[in-house]
Amino acid sequence: MKKIISTIFCAQLLFSCNSNEKISKDIFEEVNKSMEVKKLSEVDILEEAMKWGDEISNEAQTQLITALQKAIAEKGIAEAIAFCHVEALPILSEVSQKHNISIKRASTDFRNPLDKPTEDELSILDAYAYNSENDIKNEPNIQKFENGEVLLYTKAIQIPNGLCLNCHGDPETDINKETLEKIQKLYPEDKAKNHKIGDLRGMWSIRIPKAEVIKRL
Repeated sequence: MKKIISTIFCAQLLFSCNSNEKISKDIFEEVNKSMEVKKLSEVDILEEAMKWGDEISNEAQTQLITALQKAIAEKGIAEAIAFCHVEALPILSEVSQKHNISIKRASTDFRNPLDKPTEDELSILDAYAYNSENDIKNEPNIQKFENGEVLLYTKAIQIPNGLCLNCHGDPETDINKETLEKIQKLYPEDKAKNHKIGDLRGMWSIRIPKAEVIKRL
């Protein structure tokens, strides 16, 4: 910025000293170049949205896992179900407000009805499910909505380890009686059981306003 001001000042000074004095071509070119508005391509915007989506989803995942592990350590698996019921959505709401975006976990095998996918999300989930069933690696995805003014970032969520099976595994072998009763009480429409390690659990769904991405560039 200092360079731009300095260059403009020099040009103005030459004009003011002698209106008949010619300004060198190099000075004009430098001033014009310095003042040129940065032009962003769609590729630039989508790449930044992808990078930001990765950061936001990792941030949300870390906060949820940290809070859940603390709840399990203090109160046990069954009470951790109650924690998820009460605390998970406020954590995601806090992340949404912090970044001025909208974030959720979408799944056809939802536990909380608020995680039920929209039509837009369902088609992406179907693609992730197809990949999982055919041993194709799931990659994060960006799609445009609302005439390109909203960018939907998605990333598959898979069951990473045996700890998750305490709540999402086989009710006969993985989930203890107390935990199962808590799940049935808090989530009567639960569809999030009978998973195995590596199964597709759902996906992160982050709606990012294009204008917020441009602010970062």
